[in-house]
Amino acid sequence: MAESGKRPFWAHQGAEYLIGIVFVAQGLQSPTPMVPTLLGGLVVLNTATAKGPLAAFQVFSRRVHRVLDAVLVLLTVLCAVQNTVSIEAGTRILMGLLAFALGFIWLLSDFSEKVKVPKSTAKATGATRAARPATPDDGTMASTVGRSAGRLVGNGVKAYRKRKA
Repeated sequence: MAESGKRPFWAHQGAEYLIGIVFVAQGLQSPTPMVPTLLGGLVVLNTATAKGPLAAFQVFSRRVHRVLDAVLVLLTVLCAVQNTVSIEAGTRILMGLLAFALGFIWLLSDFSEKVKVPKSTAKATGATRAARPATPDDGTMASTVGRSAGRLVGNGVKAYRKRKA
């Protein structure tokens, strides 16, 4: 579970995918596409290789991903202010804004990894899946519909498992 005030890692990954896509899209529309497209590719590659729920390859731990995120923010800022490679002004401004967004997301994300308990250990100690706290039924239409939908899905899953067995 995420720390208090921190966003879960899947939200962090989803936001990074969107930012990477925006980098690439801006690069493709720019007369000088090399730098923003390259940065977008690096952001997407970093996100796709981090161990998390939205990862494609799960190569690096979240700790390594956290460091690489900081490096990418600094690299983006450096690329936005450098003078050696020609980049149009609008692209530079967008790169600065995206660097700020990456830094903000990085600052408010929870990078802790879930601790998995092996099934044999859980059975030996008698540990079971933690039950969710019951939400109070406030009698509203939303609560009634939500509970009905949950029961319907649960009954469907039970029937499927029973039929499969």
